[in-house]
Amino acid sequence: MKFLLLVVAVIVLVWMLRGARRRDDPLPPKTPRPDAGAEPMVACRLCGVHLPQHEALPGRGGVFCGEAHRAEYEKQHPAA
Repeated sequence: MKFLLLVVAVIVLVWMLRGARRRDDPLPPKTPRPDAGAEPMVACRLCGVHLPQHEALPGRGGVFCGEAHRAEYEKQHPAA
């Protein structure tokens, strides 16, 4: 029984010392990551899917998600 009390006392002592050390050495405050800059999103003129502006293909009448949609839109809407 005395041995069990000794083990419990040692565990409590270690737990208290670790807690005190944590309070003395707090973690540095988290700094927000620098934002790389949100890129504007655009919608495909034919299907409406949204994609980053740098991935969009410009065409007559707007921007498109791919070459097939650009060609299909330009076929449906010939230049006047």
